[in-house]
Amino acid sequence: MSRIPHRFIVLLTLLCVWAEPVKAEEPVSPPTLTPIRHLVILYDENISFDHYFGAYPKALNPPGSPHFLAKPHTPKVNGFDALPSNPSPRPFRLDRSQAFTADQSHAYTDEQAAFHHGHMDHFIESTGNGLVHTPGVLGSPATVMGYFDGNTVTALWNYAQHYALSDATFTDTFGPSTPGALEVVAGQTHGAIPVFTQRFPSLPTSILLPDGRGRFTLIGDADPEEDVCSRSPLRIHMAGPNIGELLDKQNIPWGNFMGGFDLSRINPNGSSGCTRTSTTSAGSLVRDYLPHHNGFQYYPSTANPFHTRPASLSTIGHATLPDGVTPEPAHHQYDLEDFFSAVKTGNFPAISFLKAPAFQDGHAGYSNPLDEQRFIVRVLNFLQSRPEWAETAVILTYDDSDGWYDHAFSPILHSSHDSQADTLSSAGHCGSESHMPLGTDGQPVNGRCGPGPRIPLLVLSPWAKTNWVDHTPLTQTSILRFIEDNWLHEARLGQGSFDVDAGNLIHLFDFTQPTPLPPLYLDPDSGLPLALPPHDL
Repeated sequence: MSRIPHRFIVLLTLLCVWAEPVKAEEPVSPPTLTPIRHLVILYDENISFDHYFGAYPKALNPPGSPHFLAKPHTPKVNGFDALPSNPSPRPFRLDRSQAFTADQSHAYTDEQAAFHHGHMDHFIESTGNGLVHTPGVLGSPATVMGYFDGNTVTALWNYAQHYALSDATFTDTFGPSTPGALEVVAGQTHGAIPVFTQRFPSLPTSILLPDGRGRFTLIGDADPEEDVCSRSPLRIHMAGPNIGELLDKQNIPWGNFMGGFDLSRINPNGSSGCTRTSTTSAGSLVRDYLPHHNGFQYYPSTANPFHTRPASLSTIGHATLPDGVTPEPAHHQYDLEDFFSAVKTGNFPAISFLKAPAFQDGHAGYSNPLDEQRFIVRVLNFLQSRPEWAETAVILTYDDSDGWYDHAFSPILHSSHDSQADTLSSAGHCGSESHMPLGTDGQPVNGRCGPGPRIPLLVLSPWAKTNWVDHTPLTQTSILRFIEDNWLHEARLGQGSFDVDAGNLIHLFDFTQPTPLPPLYLDPDSGLPLALPPHDL
């Protein structure tokens, strides 16, 4: 038998390959340590744990309010039952009709003063604010002692009944929104570089603490340099890495979805651009997008300065276009509505950070818990209706406490000793001299004292423990640790990030349960459970 020439064998092989039907590529989920393939972080604004959950699970249930009755054997939280019988001053209940309150003081130094060496009894003097020209308690600094129960934050209490709640989550440091926004994306508030220094012959130490080496620790609010919507004269950008960079190195799709980020979108009231506004339930107009809440905009590696739109819904979450070379123009920064649109098409990023438009983010002074509830329930009802819900977890937490009263004090793990800014332990001191945290350059720095105030944190997932209250000490950077452990083989950011010693969120999950939890659909106005999924998902 004559041998078939090699070139004919090659030709026949190629013909067979070409004859095979071409299959469209299916999206492949990145490998994960747990069954969670999609993580959604709802990062709302300015709530202490006691402000929303101090009375949990006992609601007053006055006539006309949504009724809340806890399930049998609901576990206790470290709430008001743990207080002495006659603490002074005494926390008091705010009714649903009192949902709109003044913004409390939540500066780095003021919060330390409110803690009063750990006695937790100087909130009225140090952080309390009242509404201007308002009679009664809402017009008084004593407002800071107020709390809501399950007749107002009804949805959150119902989620806690069905899923898992942490009563031991704290901010990584003292202070307001921008430090909190940086903690959840980088675990580091050192490395701030001011841009318009010529306008500030002496930079405000209530915002920036110098490290003596040309950089600063951020302890206050300042707009990002790389954002066309920034308005404050003092703007900064940050040195050091953030979680987005680690995810990009592993080609893991992620996105940051901000209410109001799409400057081409026109609201029903005709507003658009950087001044898109919405009306709160109290009747005031509020800008949808606030640049100092957007942690990723402070880093040149993840900023989208001009709010450039994504190339398509299918490229949302990805670092490059389908050619694998051309950068995706939105640079992972999107509008909140892009999240819903992309997920509906089947493009659900592995990690999604969601921020409500400001009027729904819960921040006292321009938002309230009832407007916030509508945002939270909208997101959860939508996600629970999706087929991907079986592999999804939602973490709901906050960027800071707003200075609201909370009785729980965490041992100080990271100290600071600035003569003007620190006052917790004594004048000029917050914590022990031996626990100074490191800055981005590996040197000890001031301005990172913490953990700070206690904040709520819930895990909502088919794999969450049900009706569970977890007491494991956590901070905002525990979210970074979960991302790093689940997707990045326990890689850490380094350069002083608090992710290296953050508490583990894994205790709020149960991946051994034989039957994952069913969805819990709620009414966005009342926060009460619905018998059937809403029709308008």
